[in-house]
Amino acid sequence: MKPEALAAHLADPTTPLMRAALREMPPKVLETLATVADQAAERAWRRVVVDRVRVLAEAQSDEGPPVVAAYFTARGQRPDSGLSVGWDPFVAALVPSEEMPDLRHTETTARAVPVGEAVRAEEDFADPKLTEALRRLAALDPPEHADILRVHLPTSRVTRIQP
Repeated sequence: MKPEALAAHLADPTTPLMRAALREMPPKVLETLATVADQAAERAWRRVVVDRVRVLAEAQSDEGPPVVAAYFTARGQRPDSGLSVGWDPFVAALVPSEEMPDLRHTETTARAVPVGEAVRAEEDFADPKLTEALRRLAALDPPEHADILRVHLPTSRVTRIQP
């Protein structure tokens, strides 16, 4: 089977053919497949983050040096099941250098959003594709409270930084 045909079958694992094939696989093979699939999903979501940040950076009206990196901070979220940590859908900093900016709230300009308006602010200002990609990355590799996600545009690398 050619890779394109295999990819087409794997794109819809709920078809009768794929269900039958998955049922026949030994547990070790299924575990390996799940691990490889998770790694591929993480790479794909990272590409989405880079693409969306690139669009955001190109939309900046500054005529200074081009943006080299974007940084996202972690934030606590309260889904129905309790507190979790995810990536904030708002860019903490866009920087035209390789240097890591100081992202402490005392050093970074931030706009306070009243508690009741947080969801509305996210709907009004956040990029839905970027938000979804950051949410998926956080589900695949949950950040710690102090972690920072660095998106380096020249290399298209997404790196989780732990202070």
